[in-house]
Amino acid sequence: MESVRDALGRLGTFLFLLAILVFILILGVLQNGPSVLNPATLLQIFLIGISNGAIIALIALGYTLVYGIIELINFAHGDVFMLGTMLSLTLITWAPKAIFGVAQARALPTVPLAALLVVTLVLAMVFCATLNATIERLAYRRLRHAPRLAPLISAIGVSFMLVNVGLAWKGASPLNFPNLIPPTDIFRDVLGIQTNVFFTIKDIAVIAITIPLMLALHLFVTRTKLGKAMRATAQDRDAAAMMGIDINLTISLTFLLGGSLAGAAGLISGLYNNTAWYFQGFRGGLLAFTAAVLGGIGNIYGAVLGAIVIGIVSAASDFMFDPRWTQAIVFATLVLILVFRPTGLLGEETPERA
Repeated sequence: MESVRDALGRLGTFLFLLAILVFILILGVLQNGPSVLNPATLLQIFLIGISNGAIIALIALGYTLVYGIIELINFAHGDVFMLGTMLSLTLITWAPKAIFGVAQARALPTVPLAALLVVTLVLAMVFCATLNATIERLAYRRLRHAPRLAPLISAIGVSFMLVNVGLAWKGASPLNFPNLIPPTDIFRDVLGIQTNVFFTIKDIAVIAITIPLMLALHLFVTRTKLGKAMRATAQDRDAAAMMGIDINLTISLTFLLGGSLAGAAGLISGLYNNTAWYFQGFRGGLLAFTAAVLGGIGNIYGAVLGAIVIGIVSAASDFMFDPRWTQAIVFATLVLILVFRPTGLLGEETPERA
C-alpha cells in the first residue's frame, strides 16, 4: 500500500511539473504570441535545456553524493567547479606555446588539439578531486560529530576562501575561454536539413562527455565494493563501521568523486560558454544545488533529473521572457514542487539520523 501511495505521489508530481511547463508556455504565448509554440522553437528550447542541464548535473552530483553520505551541504563545491574552469583555461592557454610552439590552441591540428583537451579534462578532474578531498580532511572531518551549524559555517568559509583564490589567480574581470570546438551545425552542415533549429558539435560534445561520466558513476556506485561501501555508509554509518567499512576512506572517496565531476564540469562549461570568471561558482553551484534538491537530495538519479528540468525551464524562460526573470522562475518551480512533494521528484522520506 505504501509503494502504491508513493508511486501515485510521484505520478502526481510529474503531472504537476508538466502543468508548470504548460503554464510557462501559456505565459510565453501571452507575452510573444503563438509563434513560440512553433515546433522548431520548442525543439530548440529542449536541446539547449539538455546541454545546459548536463553541465548542471555534473555539479549537482557532487552536492548529492556528499549529502547522501554525511548530510552536509558543501557550499564550497560550486567554487571547486570554478577552479576547475580556471585550471583548464590555464592549461589550454599555456600548453600550445610551451609544448607545441604555437600561439593559440585553435591553431593546433585536430589530433594534438584532441589530445590537449583529453589531458586537460583528466588534470582538471584530478586537481578538483584532490582539492575536494583535502577540504574534507582539513575543514570537515573534525566537525563530523559537531552540531550541524558548525560544518555548514565551515563550508561557507571555505567557499569564500576559494572565491578569493580564483580572484587572485585570474583577476576580477570575466575571461574569454578559447573557442576550440567548431561551430558546425548538425542539421544544416552535416545532415543537410534546412531548419531554424541549431544543434552544434559543441552541444554534442557536452552530451558526449557528460553521459559516459554519469554512466561510470552509476556503475561504480552499483557494481563495485567501494560503491557498495558508499551506499552502506549513506544508509547507516555506525552499522557500516561495525561491518568493517573504513568510514573515513569512504567519505574521502565520495569527496574525490564529487570533485572530479566538478572538474569535468569546469572544462565543459568553459568550452561551451567560452567564459571563465572567479564568481561563476556561485551561480553554477546555486543552480546545481537547486537541481539536487529538486530531484531529491541524496539521490544521484534525482540530481540528474532535476538538472535537466532546470536546464529546460531556464531555456524556456530565456526564450519567452527576459533572461533576468530566469532565476526567479527556476526557484518558483522549485518551491511549487517542494510544496507538493517535499522530498523532491525522486527523493524518499528517511528517518532522522542520530
